[in-house]
Amino acid sequence: MKKVILIASILFVAVASTACINNLAVQDLNNKAKLYAAKGDYVQAIERLKSSIDLEPSIFETHYNLGIAYIKAEKYSEAINSFGKAIELSPNIIDVYYSLGVAHDSYAQELLDNEDDKKVDVDSEDQPKLSKEQKKALAIENYKNALNAYQKYLKMSKDNKDSDDVAEQIKSIEETLVELEG
Repeated sequence: MKKVILIASILFVAVASTACINNLAVQDLNNKAKLYAAKGDYVQAIERLKSSIDLEPSIFETHYNLGIAYIKAEKYSEAINSFGKAIELSPNIIDVYYSLGVAHDSYAQELLDNEDDKKVDVDSEDQPKLSKEQKKALAIENYKNALNAYQKYLKMSKDNKDSDDVAEQIKSIEETLVELEG
């Protein structure tokens, strides 16, 4: 019986130690990512945040910060995916909906601004170039997703200072959608 208790105690200490080491490593990676982002080195920030998620995938802030870094790096589809994960973890944090709206809105604008054959940020670097019609359809889809995210943000944030700005952005997107779909 004493051996069972001793083995259980050793296992508990080992698990607790591993958890502490992981938490310290995650914290260190997140701190380094913050420093890189402050310097404008979003590639390095993204790498640190992705490593942090590999160690501990259940931290909302890491997914959210990764989404922000992706926006800054103009990798909008990746930002959208990161914000989606953040929402899965904490659906009641309103700022993620605003950021998701920004990512969708920016992605739609990039698609429409990129009329030539240049590569557009799509889910994978291996995907072929999109035709003009495909870009337009994807832009419309992203504008609609931006509208949904912004509207959810407004619904959740009753007395927010930026409500008028977000409402103005919604109006602008709605006008753009009328043009694109008309």
